[in-house]
Amino acid sequence: MGKFASLEDLLKIEQEAESFEARDLPRTMHDFLASAKDKNPNGNAISYQITSGPKDKAETQTWTGVYEKSVQAANLFRSLGVGENDVVAFLLPNAMETAYTLLGGMISGIVNPINPLLDPEQISAILRETNATVLVTLKAFPKTDVPQKAAEALKDAPNVKTVLEIDLLRYLTPPKSWIVPLIRPKNPSGHSARVLNFNAEMAKQNKTLDFEDKKEDRVAAYFHTGGTTGMPKVAQHKYSGMIYNGWLGSTLLFRPEDNVMCPLPLFHVFAVYPIMMSMIGAASHVIFPTPAGYRGDGVFDNFWKLCERYKVTFLVTVPTALSALMQRPIDADISTLSGAFSGSSPLPLELYRRFEEATGVQIIEGYGLTEATCLVSCNPPGGNKKTGSVGMTFPHCDVKILKNGPDGPVECGTDEIGEICIDNPGVFEGSTYTEVDKNHDLFHHDVYLRTGDLGRIDAEGYLFITGRAKDLIIRGGHNIDPAEIEEALAGHPAVGFVGAIGQPDGHAGEIPCAYVELVEGASVTSEELMAYAKEHIHERAANPKYIEIMAELPKTAVGKVFKPDLRKSAITRIYNAALTESGVAAQVTVVIDDKKRGLVAQLVKTGDVADQAVVDCLGKFTRPWEWAN
Repeated sequence: MGKFASLEDLLKIEQEAESFEARDLPRTMHDFLASAKDKNPNGNAISYQITSGPKDKAETQTWTGVYEKSVQAANLFRSLGVGENDVVAFLLPNAMETAYTLLGGMISGIVNPINPLLDPEQISAILRETNATVLVTLKAFPKTDVPQKAAEALKDAPNVKTVLEIDLLRYLTPPKSWIVPLIRPKNPSGHSARVLNFNAEMAKQNKTLDFEDKKEDRVAAYFHTGGTTGMPKVAQHKYSGMIYNGWLGSTLLFRPEDNVMCPLPLFHVFAVYPIMMSMIGAASHVIFPTPAGYRGDGVFDNFWKLCERYKVTFLVTVPTALSALMQRPIDADISTLSGAFSGSSPLPLELYRRFEEATGVQIIEGYGLTEATCLVSCNPPGGNKKTGSVGMTFPHCDVKILKNGPDGPVECGTDEIGEICIDNPGVFEGSTYTEVDKNHDLFHHDVYLRTGDLGRIDAEGYLFITGRAKDLIIRGGHNIDPAEIEEALAGHPAVGFVGAIGQPDGHAGEIPCAYVELVEGASVTSEELMAYAKEHIHERAANPKYIEIMAELPKTAVGKVFKPDLRKSAITRIYNAALTESGVAAQVTVVIDDKKRGLVAQLVKTGDVADQAVVDCLGKFTRPWEWAN
């Protein structure tokens, strides 16, 4: 056990066993959780507080307690008819019960965490796709629309037979605990599923398993991918991939005495696999502040004091959260802090430097993806961290950089850019997604998962992500990596975040444009940023032809810039400008994400207009259009 510093350290660990499967490790989630209980029975496992104050009421559970509660949840789900091939979905913010549902769902059947930020239609589609029979969600509570979304989604998901409700009231203290029952919204209904109280039903269950835990690998989780528009794909995760993440964390990074601050949601792979599984593997302590994590009221303002309260040794973050934290003073004793993990999207260099200067600790960037049950690589905590790199690939993780050759995919040379392709214990060959059609052309040589990320590996084994294959801006057949534009603009002191995309162009197909979010309090014009880009982007074709400053860029729940929304904005802007210039009495009101056609502009008539006039005007663009209903 210890922090790795070099590629040699990782190779040495890998050579301890013939393969990951040959290692003497638990094979099921029940046994994995039991091993944490045996390793550190009375040690702190999970802490949670519903409000963000550093002295507010908090609840802490030991590893014995987490094991027993998770087993009770598993027994409850089995009593509701959930077998190992059946699905328990949850639509929840973070809470202690969320962790028990996650782990109990994995033990009893297949757990399906769903992002509460999705629309009811998307939630319903996921419930139908996974054929969930049980949904765990919130009882009506002030300042949340989760119960209302759940009720709406259930109207179109008749496969869900039972709803288990969690009441957050138990976490509050007076006077809030007195006020909530008086202002609580009416509990939504309108669906046919029976509704039960989660904690009341849990209390009836035994703290030891009521059913046989078969000692074999199987699918135990469904995680949907994608952000907040379109119908997400559903990835399948097996015990082996989950335990692989936990083994990596406990072998390379964490110890039982570590306290890890994780204000990320338990419906996302980052919180569940690199963190929660690592906490189980190492029997460490994880803290989840507020139901909404970083989005919770007062979390940023109280963050450093919360770190002092829990004597945090590691914190887990994403670039958007780091940017917000760096706009607040460090007003607490954080001398216990030894490292910070950042993921989900590339970290601007300036933000990295500011954090290191302010805290005295280094940020450890890593790389993972939902389709590979997350972890792929990480910068060495005890070694050299290369700027822009996501570190070295983990033991038992085979990463190849491949490109298309005349006779099929071929491996790239050192520092040559190609598609990052992965084989590790978290990759479910041939069955990554629940929908069979979505697995077509997803693997090279039937083994290596195609990530869609462009990257390179240098002579010392460091992996660099250079862009997204599908995000390439194709200008008249010339490929432009948006990362080049984003990195250049991110160097401007007024710029916080950048999203570069290809906007429609009647001549070149696409031309580069960029959307920018400024650092709080900063001021700069689009014209000044255009001049800055021209000076710092060396490839002439990559210079953005349009830069828009936004109050806040659209982002996913874990802080990635959400480019589909930017593309929709660009299509709307370009198409409407073309229609106006041509004198065509129509305008784009919305751009929808069609499952087969991609982004489609929907138009309404603003006067007397023939279809042919619109065809003549918009026919030069590649993206389709249609009349809105």
